[in-house]
Amino acid sequence: MATVIPTPTRTPGGKYKRSHSHHQSDDSSSSLSRFEAYNRLQATAVAFGEKLPIPEIVALGGQSDGKSSLLEAFLGFRFNVREVEMGTRRPLILQMVHDPSALEPRCRFQEEDSEEYGSPVVSASTIADIIKSRTEALLKKTKTSVSPKPIVMRAEFAHCPNLTIIDTPGFVLKAKKGEPENTPQEILSMVKSLASPPHRILLFLQQSSVEWCSSLWLDSIREIDPTFRRTVIVVSKFDNRLKEFSDRWEVDRYLSASGYLGENTRPFFVALPKDRSTISNDEFRRQISQVDAEVVCHLRDGIKGGYDEEKFKPYIGFCSLREYLESELQKRYKEAAPATLALLEQRCSEVNIELAGLDSKIQATSDVSHLRKSAMMYAASISNHVGVLIDGAADPSPEQWGKTTEEERSESGIGSWPGVTIDIKPANAILRLYGGAAFERVMHEFRCAAYSIECPPVSREKVANILLAHAGRGGGRGVAEAAAEIARTAARSWLAPLLDTACDRLAFVLGNLFDIALERNRSRESESIILESNYLRRDGINWHKCAGGRNTGDMDGYVGFHAALRHTYNRFIKDLAKQCKQLVRHHLDSVTSPYSQVFYENDFQGGFRSSASSYFKHGQASAGSFWLELSDGGQVSRDETMRDQENLPPENNPRQTTPGKGMEAREALRESQMTVPETPSPDQPCDVVYAGGVKAEVGPRKRIARMTGNRNPEQLMKVHNGAQHFARIREALVERSVTSTLNSGFLTPCRDRLVVELGLDLFAVNDEKFMDMFVSPAAIDALQHKRQSLQYRQKVLQSCLTEFKNVARAL
Repeated sequence: MATVIPTPTRTPGGKYKRSHSHHQSDDSSSSLSRFEAYNRLQATAVAFGEKLPIPEIVALGGQSDGKSSLLEAFLGFRFNVREVEMGTRRPLILQMVHDPSALEPRCRFQEEDSEEYGSPVVSASTIADIIKSRTEALLKKTKTSVSPKPIVMRAEFAHCPNLTIIDTPGFVLKAKKGEPENTPQEILSMVKSLASPPHRILLFLQQSSVEWCSSLWLDSIREIDPTFRRTVIVVSKFDNRLKEFSDRWEVDRYLSASGYLGENTRPFFVALPKDRSTISNDEFRRQISQVDAEVVCHLRDGIKGGYDEEKFKPYIGFCSLREYLESELQKRYKEAAPATLALLEQRCSEVNIELAGLDSKIQATSDVSHLRKSAMMYAASISNHVGVLIDGAADPSPEQWGKTTEEERSESGIGSWPGVTIDIKPANAILRLYGGAAFERVMHEFRCAAYSIECPPVSREKVANILLAHAGRGGGRGVAEAAAEIARTAARSWLAPLLDTACDRLAFVLGNLFDIALERNRSRESESIILESNYLRRDGINWHKCAGGRNTGDMDGYVGFHAALRHTYNRFIKDLAKQCKQLVRHHLDSVTSPYSQVFYENDFQGGFRSSASSYFKHGQASAGSFWLELSDGGQVSRDETMRDQENLPPENNPRQTTPGKGMEAREALRESQMTVPETPSPDQPCDVVYAGGVKAEVGPRKRIARMTGNRNPEQLMKVHNGAQHFARIREALVERSVTSTLNSGFLTPCRDRLVVELGLDLFAVNDEKFMDMFVSPAAIDALQHKRQSLQYRQKVLQSCLTEFKNVARAL
């Protein structure tokens, strides 16, 4: 058995001084109770994935730096740890319990995903096999080279201290044969994650043959704990370095590690037996004590002048390290007990809340009225969140849930605007928007697309068919009507696809709001539950009792109901899109009707000028200055600004039918000026009439021309008002009809009718059909299984809480 050495403790200056044994300064039974309480809590945390700030020691170091040998020394027996290399790919939590009655080691492994421990394992080879098989099984299952999920082994032995150490995979520079090349990086990342929590003590090992200035892993430890405030540094294989020292100043300088670790950091220096032959446990422990004694003897007698024994002896030998770690861990346990107790009370309360909600959900499977009420509240909440998102909200995060214009086009499958050859980039196209903001951006994009289309070229045959049919109907007026008919035909052909695309894009924006509303409702529900539970706990009310009558409309887990709710919402949006398409098509038919007053209410040369000017100014405001550019690309050059203005209605020039498109308009006009040949008859007079600047021949000669066909190509008849008529149609449609129609057709029903539509479709059914959305044998079994698991967790946490209350009373 190892010789007992007084335990060193830290002074405010950072140095260690001798103190009485912790068995004298702290009641042994209280220390053991604390240790057992923390061990149980640690097992619970591992089993249930609880994040609890339990004081723990984490062993770190490079491969072959001696971590495995050190663990065997702490345990007091060997089990071939180094041969199975269990610490290289998966952490091992060693819970060492000092039990005077256990003359032989009793080791038990915690079952995977459970807080229960298996049967005792005595054979050292069996222990090694279990560690190896569990590591390989998990890595094969997860298809990874390393795993942060620990193996937990409890060792009860008369010759081990009350100590818990987490052994981590050793740092390596190169992957082993057959492993992925990134294995070293994976190990380093995992170890840093395990060592980062501030409640953990770091036990860092480094061979004595490595100089401080060339240490490969010391910098990695410094990244985790820059000042080494919670790091215990151990120089392993110290006996290999002793032979290099001859004078006192040499050994004192090495032991102080001055200039590398700081004045307040003192490493421990440890040597362990090198004999790996099969020996008894008693012999193994005797060799450990013997090596400690030999090291101290060599420092005293083998070096000229010895060494500074008062300063460095508390840091020499394995026994000094063991006593210090045991004392330090007990001190941390005592300090952390109040905070651990408070955290356990919080976790027990949260589990009670979760269990109450699950009980309510199970009860609802047989209570139709309760389920109807919860479902109606949930549907109403989703509808309300949809309305809030339309009105403008920034929760949940637009960066995560919003979409750019390009993403909307791509994910909707709609792509570019039909008939538009230029790339339409509305204001704020690169910002991630949703709800009302995304809706308005699509509306602005539609305006830009509509104003980018000029009166399209019309083929000679189409013009001839329309013009010849109108030529004899009222002289020059017939020519004007022919031009209007050409414009109407072009408007129906080119603007109708734009209107359909606008409805589809707006429907896509509103369809996305369902998932965003679910997320918003989920976060609001979580916040309200936490707040309400805090209020109840503050007022001394039993949450578990009152939660049974509480109805929050929580529908999590009801897959059938969520599917039906989503289907109903999508169908509602689809029906709105269909209705809006019909409405805007009706407006298009109305404005392109021969009886429409668009062409006759004003003349471009007279009264229409003033009204058009003011009307275009309104269009300019709605499509331009009112829609703010808020993205980083808003500050563009003057040329880019002028190019963007091409998609806006005219402001100052009522004669310009499309903003910035004067030259294009004239080109379109020339395209539409089709020539219709006719043959004059010398024996019949020809009357010439000028209408709107166009020379038109009427009378018998014209009638003959219509019948005789192409006999005089020199005489031309031109139609030049088509582009103006098309611009009037577009302006009236976009500014007077479509904008208000789409807003009232999409947004108003989402605010006012959505909750009613959802209710009628989901709840206006008999009980049997309603319950089909909720009740299924598999779903009920899953709820019952989850409830049993949660009850077991509640029982274990409550047991830990009771135990820690007893520990706290003993402090």
